[in-house]
Amino acid sequence: MAGLTVMMNKTLSTQVLIIGGGATGAGLARDLALRGIACILVEKQDINAGASGGNHGLLHSGARYISSDPAAARECRDEGALIKRLAPQCVENTGGLFVAVKGDDERYIADFTDRCAGCGIAAAVVDPREALEMEPCLSPHTIAAFAVEDASVDPFKLSLDNLAQAGRLGTCLLLHHKVVGFDKHAGCIETVRLSALRNGNDVRVHADQIVNASGAWAGEVAAMAGACIRMVYSQGSLIISQARIGQRVINRLRQPADADILVPAGTVSIFGTTSKRIDSPDKCRPTVAEIDSMIRDGMEMVPKLADTRFIRAYAGIRPLVRSGSGSEDRAVSRGYSLLGHEEDGLVNFITITGGKLTTYRLMAEKTADLVCQRLGNTVPCRTAEDPLPASSEARFTEPGLTPKMWFKKKDPSDLLLCECEMVPTSVFNEIAATLATAGHRPGLREMGQRSRVGKGPCQGSFCSLRMAAHMYNEGMLKESEGVDELKDFLNERWRGMQPLLWGPAVSQAELQEALHCGLLGLDVSESV
Repeated sequence: MAGLTVMMNKTLSTQVLIIGGGATGAGLARDLALRGIACILVEKQDINAGASGGNHGLLHSGARYISSDPAAARECRDEGALIKRLAPQCVENTGGLFVAVKGDDERYIADFTDRCAGCGIAAAVVDPREALEMEPCLSPHTIAAFAVEDASVDPFKLSLDNLAQAGRLGTCLLLHHKVVGFDKHAGCIETVRLSALRNGNDVRVHADQIVNASGAWAGEVAAMAGACIRMVYSQGSLIISQARIGQRVINRLRQPADADILVPAGTVSIFGTTSKRIDSPDKCRPTVAEIDSMIRDGMEMVPKLADTRFIRAYAGIRPLVRSGSGSEDRAVSRGYSLLGHEEDGLVNFITITGGKLTTYRLMAEKTADLVCQRLGNTVPCRTAEDPLPASSEARFTEPGLTPKMWFKKKDPSDLLLCECEMVPTSVFNEIAATLATAGHRPGLREMGQRSRVGKGPCQGSFCSLRMAAHMYNEGMLKESEGVDELKDFLNERWRGMQPLLWGPAVSQAELQEALHCGLLGLDVSESV
């Protein structure tokens, strides 16, 4: 991924500035790069810091939305098939089941196949006894089941692969740079002002077109430019099991609601979700009440949830755009919103928000079409035809890969830094070198985004110290930087552990506190 070393008070120029490093921003960077357009992508945190990293990792067949949002269902159907074909390295094609239990709406069950057919979505009837054989974790009170073409997708690998190809084609990536203002003249944004969060430097960017792809923060960014977007902040919380529960995606056969999807994700499973209105995307975090409610409701479909060990909870914000009245967040369309902002008097500002992870490529294509129309570029989109190349930058996000590599290598000097996920020193060094080459400072959280470190049962209790010590030995950290890195990394891990403090998780938390707070004197941030 191409990067920039930005000096103090630096001014940069490009054709397109993309604000937001989630899946849509990454997909847009690749789409525009394939059309020969120079871009800079700016992200205030790291890649997939918002909704693109806070989701199920579900590649929708579309069946979930056949009743509530048929247009979104059709988009998911088409885009899911494209991702399976063009980015197979990011997908585990698990297949999926929609299952109903006693007490569920029998009218919805009876209409399911017809509604699917109306949206062109394949759904096959499965005998409940056969469904229980396919997925023994299902409730014995299952009364109906249908097989669909759901799958799981690795959102981090997806974004990293998109950014890797964009970088090879000349796109520049600025991580940890926040938009702080726009300078306008006669309806044209002349300069975008950025602040480099790690060193406080000021950066200015001149761009012919600016695309706001900041997800749940789209309204805040647009407001700085003088535009108005009616955003709805709907928080969805999820939990991760220590071991994989089912082999397929399992959906509750009913109108979309809380606690009705279980998604396999490599060696673990992800269960959720919720829909909770909050007043700011910066206040997104899972709560004990949400988790308790989810597990209680989910046990009706998967009784095993009652005694499953969960190692982490997390939450994401659905970037929904309100159009009309109503207070039910699940009633807001899951389709995307592409805004040209002409009505706001802006001629070179575009916002793309809403949508689903599954439809990221389509959202990027439609946005790129509008950008190209404004720039006079007639090169057609290629992302619906060209495969997404697998990149070295993304390969270590795959569960189970590094243990295989380590055992095959048989090098006793290649010490394991993360024993839970078996991530060795050689992998850590390769990721750090890739970040440094691209102009980004390696940090513990950046390593976690690009590998499996810190994602096992100990949630970073031991590997955080090993990684920090190794970074000092290799000259990646100096003076007190390691203490700051540990606090940042462990605070982020603690946010996910805090809502799950029962059973073995309590013992794990006590161990982490004794080790890091008692022995080393590190304190959990008040903001956690």
